[in-house]
Amino acid sequence: MDARSALGGKVRILSKSALREIDRAARAILSKTGIHVGDAKIREMLAGAGASVSADDRVRLSEGIIDDALAATPDRVVLYGRGEAPTLDLGGVRVHLGTGGAAIRILDLESGHPREPRLSDLADIAWLVEHLDNIHFFLRPVVARDVPQESLDLWKFYTCLANTTKHVMGSASSPETARDAIELASIVAGGEEALVERPIISFVTSWMVSPLTLDDRATNVLAAVTERGIPVALSSAPIAGSTAPATLAGLLAQVHAEQLSGIVLAQSIRRGAPVLYGPVPAIADFHTMGYAGGAIESALLNAACVQLAHLIRVPIYSDAGLTDSKAPDAQAGYEKGMNILLLALAGGNYIHHAAGMLESMLAVAYEQYVIDNEINGMALRALRGIDVSAETLAEDVIDVVGPGGNFLTQPHTLRYIRTSEYFAPTLSDRRGRAAWEAAGSPEARERAKSIAKGILARERKDFIPPDVDRQARGRFELPEPRRA
Repeated sequence: MDARSALGGKVRILSKSALREIDRAARAILSKTGIHVGDAKIREMLAGAGASVSADDRVRLSEGIIDDALAATPDRVVLYGRGEAPTLDLGGVRVHLGTGGAAIRILDLESGHPREPRLSDLADIAWLVEHLDNIHFFLRPVVARDVPQESLDLWKFYTCLANTTKHVMGSASSPETARDAIELASIVAGGEEALVERPIISFVTSWMVSPLTLDDRATNVLAAVTERGIPVALSSAPIAGSTAPATLAGLLAQVHAEQLSGIVLAQSIRRGAPVLYGPVPAIADFHTMGYAGGAIESALLNAACVQLAHLIRVPIYSDAGLTDSKAPDAQAGYEKGMNILLLALAGGNYIHHAAGMLESMLAVAYEQYVIDNEINGMALRALRGIDVSAETLAEDVIDVVGPGGNFLTQPHTLRYIRTSEYFAPTLSDRRGRAAWEAAGSPEARERAKSIAKGILARERKDFIPPDVDRQARGRFELPEPRRA
């Protein structure tokens, strides 16, 4: 499925009047309540843009400041891969699905038991995703626990770029490591000007600690990335009843306010900065107060956020594909399927977490990427809808076949069964029971494991040419490339 042909906007959770009310409430929150900004330089920057700053470090934003920032914000951001990797044209209702997370556990492909991720796992997941067509981008999914903290940011970007040609997104723990990652990507891209023109990497920054409080460290990372003109997702992740109101509408008003403040901040740093509206709203299980990533209410919230992004004409970094299940089981399937399909139909531009995730972002599994690739493919097929034309209505074919006839040998049939009219599964088993039993009765997880192992066994390519790799190594200390 061509990522560029997937168009959402077919489902709307909020009415037009509800959208306007949430936008109004968010603007009122920013002008009355404001946000807390601990960093003096950031306060001064926002004050220079016209914000009012009070003695308690509250920064309040007027309607005019917000509208001015929105006028400067691009309504379209284009992210690039390398070679034949899909270009991600973010804006409008164009839909792209990819990985996400910073999982601290991975289910071992052989034993199925959870363990700490290693840098080799990051390389292997990137190589796996490279060969899964319905996963369009690679957001660093695991935290490698065998890498020194001071090397982690640079090594993860290098490992991702060395093992997939798809667009790479990641985070940075400091402005310095963000600049190093940009320099590394510039070497791979052929210079910083080439990188800005065709960004093969982007960043996600959790600059906002809900409710309404800027994180000093992450805000300075955001500034470092934005200054260089590299696209950045503005991630804020309020949880209903915990770090946001218990009502879904109240959470939406707060998270929209947080996102608007991030857009003002980014445009204060660099006017015209390419940013993604990046809400990651969720709910808590009120029996345990634990994060409930697979809840249907989270899907509703995220689909509503898509509409809010469309309202202000800013591309959106959406969230779908989480599950509270600890294993690739039926619960993972129905929670992921409901969330991914709803967000795709809503028109999320850059839907992260849509592959691999388990245990409410705490874990990933190799076979889950294969399963989610199938779920994504089905969602993308749903977006295409049904083509109605003189050719597809097939009146002449029906007339030729006539009552009681058979369409199997008709040229029209042979032509259409070979097109995108039908989704061709790579994982689902449609054989009869006898054939399935003869093959050993493999269930979906077992089949997915087999596919993953087959991909991981393939000979690896040099996605970073050797001469470019030597140049990067002349500048930075980097890990050895992963080989099969």
